[in-house]
Amino acid sequence: MTRSTVAQTLGAVLGSAPVAVHGYDGSRHGPADARVRLVLRSPRALSYLVTAPGELGMARAYIAGELDLVGDLGRDGDLYTVLSLLWGDRIAKLSWKDRLGVLRGMDPKALRWVDPPSEEWGARRLRYGLRHSRARDAASISHHYDVSNRFYDLVLGPSMAYTCACYPDGQATLEQAQEHKHDLACRKLGLRPGMRLLDVGCGWGGMVLHAAKHYGVQAVGITLSRKQAEWGTKAVADAGLTGVAEIRHGDYRDIAETGFDAVSSIGLTEHIGLRQFPEYFRFLRSRLRPQGRLLNHCITRPTTTEPTRIGPFIDRYVFPDGELAGVGAIVSAMQDHGFEVRHEENLREHYARTLAGWCANLAGHWDEAVREVGEGRARVWLLYMTGSRLGFERRTLELHQVLGVRTEDGEADFPLRPDWGV
Repeated sequence: MTRSTVAQTLGAVLGSAPVAVHGYDGSRHGPADARVRLVLRSPRALSYLVTAPGELGMARAYIAGELDLVGDLGRDGDLYTVLSLLWGDRIAKLSWKDRLGVLRGMDPKALRWVDPPSEEWGARRLRYGLRHSRARDAASISHHYDVSNRFYDLVLGPSMAYTCACYPDGQATLEQAQEHKHDLACRKLGLRPGMRLLDVGCGWGGMVLHAAKHYGVQAVGITLSRKQAEWGTKAVADAGLTGVAEIRHGDYRDIAETGFDAVSSIGLTEHIGLRQFPEYFRFLRSRLRPQGRLLNHCITRPTTTEPTRIGPFIDRYVFPDGELAGVGAIVSAMQDHGFEVRHEENLREHYARTLAGWCANLAGHWDEAVREVGEGRARVWLLYMTGSRLGFERRTLELHQVLGVRTEDGEADFPLRPDWGV
């Protein structure tokens, strides 16, 4: 029986994708002038692709350094180009028929189970209890955010804002767009001097710092990430805002104070889970005074008919236990648990721009990022941010801000028309 070369076998799976394949056996397949080339560096690459379902096999091979692109990984655009060309193609969606075809065409000795890269969290989360228990939520958050503050500084830039920016115009920089996002949130919440703001899932404290500095509010932020809380506390002190702004390390459910004028939830709902929405919004309502406002800002599905659980790559490597609901599910949960929804908008294109900026930052600081967290983890971040950028561009993902009010007896204390501008 004549066996196919590595490149021929994978090339047959790729079909018409304009990609060249270079096999570890020296074989070549595909157009000579292909814009991108997939390089399989060892039999382990093929093992990952064949033994793991869908996107997970490709991700494992890439993170382990067994599947690569020709050229310098630090060059922004290489990965974006190859994922754009492969989007929706068969390499990330091998059926078992495809897998058997690969097996028949290859030497079986080259195909055997290999352990996932060490960056995969996988089954380790099970030791922390049930999905969305307090202990497991804390462990999941730590897995993603307690990586290295310096690494996030390299990726995010000076704002240390890890959520969708809002670009006031096409010429705005990433930093300008992040500041505009925080300012838009403050204006939507109607913040004024002397008010009290609670920011749940506060990250490194960007919203807390902006609201306290520019709007004169007393601001409390809380995060499950210890490293974020350490960074944010120092940033508050460095800004001379101690006593005005506070960053706490803990679960948002541990906030005992009530009577806040406003609550911001920017990038937290993705970690909550659909079944927990009723408890989540009831809790946030209980922390607001009557006529107090909530701004919920989060990634969503384009519809409410899709599964909320995220794909295996993101689940195992990036945001364990993350869930994405359609904006309709979020609006319904807010309405059903104490909020009058007054405004909603989709910032989908803004998140694509934000992710492009983060990818450029990582590419520009690639060597330092690798020294800080290792090449495998740096590859995880580049892969997930690049794939997410495509998701927002092609509308498999959206980003919605939903503004609600704790209306009492019909009194919402809300302007006749929105007064926060663009």
